[in-house]
Amino acid sequence: MIPVRTPLRFALFLALVTGIAHAQDGFVGLPTTGKVDDSRVLSARHGNAAAADAKEARETKEMKEAPGKAAAPAPARRAAIPAGGFTGVAVENTGGEQTRVPLTFGQVFAPGDLPRGAGLSGKLADGSSLPLQVDVKATHPDGSVRHAVISALLPRLAKGQGAGIALVKGNAKHGEAGARPDFTTGAVVSIDIGGERYTASADRLLKEQKPQAWLEGPVVTELQVAAPLRNANGDEHPHLAARFAIRGYAGSGKTRVDVVVENDWAYEPAPQNFTYNVEVKVGGNTVYAKKDLTHLHHARWRILAWAGDAPHIHLRHDTAYLIDSRALPNYDRSVVVSDAALTALIGKWEGPRTEPMGIGAANPAMPGTGGRNDIGLLPGWAAMYLLSMDPRARQVTLGTADLAGSWSAHYRDKRTGLPISLMDYPYMTLLGNPGDTRNPKTGKQEVFPRCPKEACQTPYAVDSAHQPAFAYLPYLVTGDHYYLEELQFWAMWNVFSTNPGYRKNIRGLLDSHQVRGQAWSLRTLAEAAYVTPDSHPLKRDFTTILKSNLSFYNEVYSDNPAANRLGVIDNKQAVIYKGKTAVAPWQDDFFTSAVGHVAELGFKEAQPLLKWKAKFPIARMVGEGACWVDGANYTITVRDAPGAPIYDSIAQAYRGTMGELAALPCAGQELAVATKRKVGDMGGYAAEPMGFPSNMQPALAYAADVGGAAGRKAWARFMSRSVKPDYSKAPQFAVVPRSAGAADEAR
Repeated sequence: MIPVRTPLRFALFLALVTGIAHAQDGFVGLPTTGKVDDSRVLSARHGNAAAADAKEARETKEMKEAPGKAAAPAPARRAAIPAGGFTGVAVENTGGEQTRVPLTFGQVFAPGDLPRGAGLSGKLADGSSLPLQVDVKATHPDGSVRHAVISALLPRLAKGQGAGIALVKGNAKHGEAGARPDFTTGAVVSIDIGGERYTASADRLLKEQKPQAWLEGPVVTELQVAAPLRNANGDEHPHLAARFAIRGYAGSGKTRVDVVVENDWAYEPAPQNFTYNVEVKVGGNTVYAKKDLTHLHHARWRILAWAGDAPHIHLRHDTAYLIDSRALPNYDRSVVVSDAALTALIGKWEGPRTEPMGIGAANPAMPGTGGRNDIGLLPGWAAMYLLSMDPRARQVTLGTADLAGSWSAHYRDKRTGLPISLMDYPYMTLLGNPGDTRNPKTGKQEVFPRCPKEACQTPYAVDSAHQPAFAYLPYLVTGDHYYLEELQFWAMWNVFSTNPGYRKNIRGLLDSHQVRGQAWSLRTLAEAAYVTPDSHPLKRDFTTILKSNLSFYNEVYSDNPAANRLGVIDNKQAVIYKGKTAVAPWQDDFFTSAVGHVAELGFKEAQPLLKWKAKFPIARMVGEGACWVDGANYTITVRDAPGAPIYDSIAQAYRGTMGELAALPCAGQELAVATKRKVGDMGGYAAEPMGFPSNMQPALAYAADVGGAAGRKAWARFMSRSVKPDYSKAPQFAVVPRSAGAADEAR
């Protein structure tokens, strides 16, 4: 079981849900006694802008409370979790008075926190128990619950009032099942294309098929059905299909309808875009309609609606527990997300980019260069949501995950009904000559049918090197099957998008991607292996591919006595700068941070690789013969000439990178003048939350946790820099060490 500081963890969560998120609450490594000046902490970590925001907020509060001043309107009261549980959620009422309020959310658990067979119930503020339905999806190696979908019916929410729910181990309180949900919703998809109408009816499919149950119990049952759209003669459309997930809450009269329309069969001949008129009805009401919708090839779109009154609630999850479970990186909980940034984020959430076949907050050209909100272990919008639990960030995070279906990266196996798997088609690919894609065991070509450019034009360019983590956090906190499949689609696309020979066919190796592409592909693959339900047919496939990659990297690097001593990825995708003599350390840092995340997810095969990789960011900060202010350069020279051996020491790399400037005193005035920077300024857009030093921070945080005294010293040196970013506006790189020792060194 991972040790956590429960009182501190809950102090932070209570602060978040009551809107008083001070820096002193719960960050391991801050002083544990005395009052901490939050503006001083923010200034030390993130620069003067964040400190100024905190100071302004504090002064505003003091002014409002000053005698003789007119009192400002009191903010809406937020619910806090009752004491006595190990985590929980806060439910905010965003509407009027509501009764029998349906509630379903995803919950991740740290190893050992919810043992196999242990009951789980909810505790409300008045001490009463709330019956919970717990659908366990994934477990840890020790048998304890890793991820579950939890459902309840809140008896009542008064207008303007919320409810805190503590999760309590012990005898489960299931209560009596209410009347069986009515799954008759009248959900129908109709499209007019080429002069014909094609439809799919959820009610009809529920009668014709044996539905799959995603959730099942006394509180809620969710049934899933799917089929191609059919015309009046019953003929199936060869490409377009509908999927319905009907979630009925017992005895409540409330049913959620999840409608997905897909154009994503992997091996259907003549893949193409389709333009059609569409209407989606639920309960006789039109919930979505669009004329001339262009449905891109290998893409899908989603609409959520309710039959019966929709609940009007917003959930605030226990950020500290989510992070302490290690399912998510150790984001710095002293970061107070800027309200102005949240307002700006939601201000852009409008128009076609938020509708089916839009892409939300994502950049339409993934291969585009430069600092972007998409990039990181989490994209910027998701990191803002995690740290703030603000409804604006939630809307953008979940909405962009919904719209992740718009990218042409979705390949479903018509035979299994699942996202296609490398284990079933080892030679599947988007690239390659016929000889590269023939499966010798079956004698069949496994290349996907060609998608002609004129029939498959898309405004979006996909790659692995700049790929956001669209769906992992949304699935963790909602338990929605749609997000699970988004995660699976993207994880497998990263594997099969390369030539089969390059990836060693069924091994699914990622090393032919750019180094940053290897990083984000490894991240997504590990997340899919971690959170895919134990009973899911793809669970073993993702785990096998992940371990195949970790084995490869260990063979080449961490377990190889002949591997380079710098701890840098040095394959042909890495040493491509300055005439193939230099690497991009920021790309290497992405890879190190991804390996750190994989290790924290519990994949022990990543541990030796992380320790080996940690050498490079540590050496750039405290290595003998190197100067830390140039540790985050755009490039670092690692050899004398193409094909020459990689340098043995960071001192050689520093001299090769800096030339005559390497002789100047480290971090002194002469070096600052020569590089046109301030003393202590690391350069590389050091004041920006997406600059190269920011890119380095997560890698160095993971390195500090495994690098012993040198790692702690490196982190302290990094934190001593004079120019820091304001992470309150874009916190995706605001990852800090978990070990108290590293934070102590920094102080």
